[in-house]
Amino acid sequence: PTSDSGSASAARHPKQKRKAHSLSIRRTNSTEERQPGILRGDMLEGQDSKLPLALRNNLLDLFGQIEREFENLYIENIELRREIDSLNERLTGDGQTVEGGDPTKGALKTKASHSTSQLSQKLKTTYKASTSKIVSSFKATTGSRALCQLLKEYMGHRDGIWDLSVTRTQPVVLGTASADHSALLWSIETGKCLLRYAGHAGSVNSIKFHPTEQMALTASGDQTAHIWRYMVQLPAPQSSPCDSSDREEGEVDGEGPCEVPTVRVATATLKSHQGVVIAADWLVGGRQVVTASWDRAANLYEVETSELVHTLTGHDQELTHCCTHPTQRLVVTSSRDTTFRLWDFRDPSIHSVNVFQGHTDTVTSAVFTVGDNVVSGSDDRTVKVWDLKNMRSPIATIRTDSAVNRLSVSANQRIIALPHDNRQVRLFDMSGVRLARLPRSNRMGHRRMVCCTAWNEENQSCNLFTCGFDRQAIGWNINIPALLQEK
Repeated sequence: PTSDSGSASAARHPKQKRKAHSLSIRRTNSTEERQPGILRGDMLEGQDSKLPLALRNNLLDLFGQIEREFENLYIENIELRREIDSLNERLTGDGQTVEGGDPTKGALKTKASHSTSQLSQKLKTTYKASTSKIVSSFKATTGSRALCQLLKEYMGHRDGIWDLSVTRTQPVVLGTASADHSALLWSIETGKCLLRYAGHAGSVNSIKFHPTEQMALTASGDQTAHIWRYMVQLPAPQSSPCDSSDREEGEVDGEGPCEVPTVRVATATLKSHQGVVIAADWLVGGRQVVTASWDRAANLYEVETSELVHTLTGHDQELTHCCTHPTQRLVVTSSRDTTFRLWDFRDPSIHSVNVFQGHTDTVTSAVFTVGDNVVSGSDDRTVKVWDLKNMRSPIATIRTDSAVNRLSVSANQRIIALPHDNRQVRLFDMSGVRLARLPRSNRMGHRRMVCCTAWNEENQSCNLFTCGFDRQAIGWNINIPALLQEK
């Protein structure tokens, strides 16, 4: 989101290469009792494992069960061999021979072969049961194709997509903000582009819709935020000759047969920042907006007059995101200084601020839930869930294998959707339990970094939208009842 270039690859701060840490399991004698007070996670060598502690403990339990099963089978095998040797000695002492005097043939050989066959079969059964148990522990991932189905792809931007959002009023449409200096509105059902906003002179870094009116708020690398009005008419799902799947890239801007209405003038231009405006959001009621900038400040504006009301300073480095509470006058801002701040505007005479230092790298986003929680994501590959009533320490920590970008939380089911640098999108509940991973293959999912996620829970259905550097947004149908049943 730089002001002088629309290129998404040059816009984001470079990330340091991270070493891949291998997980090694220290072998232990299954007959030894573990000392009380020692965590099972301590049995794993390497403190920088990417696996969450709960998953590591689960793996240890499974491997321990496998080891005990093989140990029992080994003991049974020894006992069988002793019985065979005893029978051979008894037969030899009695002077009996079986089929030519070879005690290893005939009936004894049949018994031994039968015992060996039983042992082999038992080994196979035990191994199969153990591996099935291991696989079942990841069933949310393996079954994610049934839980998360591709709804639609939205293609038409000429550069990476930084942000997306769904309107809160009818008609319900999808909005995307791109490094190609434009914001587009889409029909969710057909994937057709309905409108283009081309009023910015730099990368469009975020898009948010007014809670009650047909207005959009966009933040840009041109150091401004724009408020603009839109009017769209949804096409009928069965008659969409200019569907995105049939459209060549670039036709979205009016050069092809699908000419799209274009808005070029903003209703209001908010310009008080001295750097890239990376994000913006509406306060509850929609009469004020907050913007976050690389100039290390967040600004509060009156919508009707475009007047700057407050400048929120205190962050030591560039801001990365801002979010407002759905029902209260609260704002949370995230920064590269590894902190996020909670600003309270509920009392007009007092504007308090709280600083939270729960991460070790850039906090890429922090969002409110419908309840009294804040969820923060970071480049340190963790996501933390906080209680607004007691934010001294997180109530849950999710550890992942890749940096987390702009996350979102569903309003009804409170499911966290995490977009990652490694192209994955994962779903977790508020207690940190992983529910599913969105499918990704050559024909499905994102081909480059996933930048943002957004939920839409209208009309009894639950849709999740994702966008990334591969210039496309994707809509997914999430089967919430099946997802929670898998949990």
